Amino acid sequence: MSKPVNPNESSGSVEKLIFFPGVIIILAVSLIMAFNPDLGQEGVKAALNVVYKNFTSFFLLFGAFCFAALMWLAFGRYGKVKLGRPEDKPEFTYLTWIFMLFTAGVGIGLMIWSIVEPLYYIESPPLDIVPLSKEAYEWAHMLPPFHWGFSAWAIYCLPTLPIAYSVFVRRESTLRISTSCRPILGRRVDGPLGKVIEILILIGTLCAVGTSLGLAVPLVAAIISSITGVVDNLNLKAAVTTAWFIICAISLYSGLNKGVKLVSQIKMYIGFGLLLYVILFGPTAYIFDTCVNTLGLLLNNFFRLTFETEPLRMIQNGSVGAFPQWWTVFYWAWWVAYAPITALFVARISKGRTIREVVIAECVWGTLGCWIFLMILGAYSLSLEASKTLGVVEIHNAVSDAAACVAVIGTLPLSKVIVPLYAVLCFIFLSTVLNSSAYSLASICTKKLSGEEQPARWQRLLWAAILSLFGMGLLITGGEKALKTVQTSTIVGAIPLIPIILLMVFSLLKALREDFPSLGKKEILTAERAEPPAA
Repeated sequence: MSKPVNPNESSGSVEKLIFFPGVIIILAVSLIMAFNPDLGQEGVKAALNVVYKNFTSFFLLFGAFCFAALMWLAFGRYGKVKLGRPEDKPEFTYLTWIFMLFTAGVGIGLMIWSIVEPLYYIESPPLDIVPLSKEAYEWAHMLPPFHWGFSAWAIYCLPTLPIAYSVFVRRESTLRISTSCRPILGRRVDGPLGKVIEILILIGTLCAVGTSLGLAVPLVAAIISSITGVVDNLNLKAAVTTAWFIICAISLYSGLNKGVKLVSQIKMYIGFGLLLYVILFGPTAYIFDTCVNTLGLLLNNFFRLTFETEPLRMIQNGSVGAFPQWWTVFYWAWWVAYAPITALFVARISKGRTIREVVIAECVWGTLGCWIFLMILGAYSLSLEASKTLGVVEIHNAVSDAAACVAVIGTLPLSKVIVPLYAVLCFIFLSTVLNSSAYSLASICTKKLSGEEQPARWQRLLWAAILSLFGMGLLITGGEKALKTVQTSTIVGAIPLIPIILLMVFSLLKALREDFPSLGKKEILTAERAEPPAA
């Protein structure tokens, strides 16, 4: 086999026992969901009810565990452990690194839900709050930052550390989820058990990201239709998907240090520019006052919401109709579904950082990044409804999430410029998630891949194509029913991923105890072992 032209690029040898079973299972499930969405919806709905009835406390406790475990790792005896050799330097500047990990963790959902999520809550608030009341407006603005805040990023961050440690400290030869479990599983990670772990990750990721693409395409198509007058049909959606793939293909082909890095930076600069515009030309005082009020409300209720299950309402309703099940558990499961693949990408770009740096970057800067978008756009959306300037709730209920987003952004000055800019931003937001996901899926399916290498270009492009075709295929064959079914099945599929993440965490702790039986207090710590230990 010839060597790759780029010395930092893998030769692209495929791990067939992961790639082909994963693709076959994905195709089989996709066909069922697409061509018989009613059957798929019934099965997944039944499974979802079982999850909500029996695993509510499990998900909430897992979210709390992730946050607590990270605080202990970051500010305890292992916080200064360096993810690399003593001489290893960070591959990216601090700001670029922050941009890349943030854009890997959030996609177009942030741009949509920043505007429409509060609209759900003012009509159906938790804890017996009166709908459309003053208190309902306050909680409607506070709940999105809770769902996208510390707990969400803790779920993302916790599996990042075992992967980065296994690759950059213990020098594992593959950039995979399963190899981070070697301290406990030993050589079994190289056998069928390791392959099963990777296949579960692969299937969950493809469903999560493919569905996000399928849900995002209608939004961008609706914006383009509102601007140009072009009919919003399958042809327009196909053109949007194709354009998305082309952008991803260019950035993925260029690699981490060029394409992916550049797209992440563009996304952040345009995004913060839009937020500044909303602050300057929107109800500035109301936005700031609402944000400050939300901070107080969130700090006062963080632990209550973290452990809130509303058990009495579930008994009284005789079904899973309580707020925590439909929202908090849903979000925690959604983050779990994305966590392994996001962690794989963040681990790859975190060489030379300490455990404390990674935890702070994800849990603090990631949270603040989401809060800025959610609080500013959410406050603006609620202000339009409260002042009767725009019936956002009516548009949202009568038409769609996409229509509500377009209507809200369309109320800003120079809307003919701002609405297209918002569309471009949505485009880029999803592109960065597709980039990181395609990169991570290609890593999983590569036989040998060190921490310094990147998966082969053809593999990165192949997975970008599979993700794009999967989302488009669902839109064409099954429409909204199929998309909702696959999205919901991702939540159910998060259940087996939680034990995998826990296994990764305890493997990390075992490795840290073995490598650092005694710790210095001042120096940045590095492991001396250059090769993985014998099982």
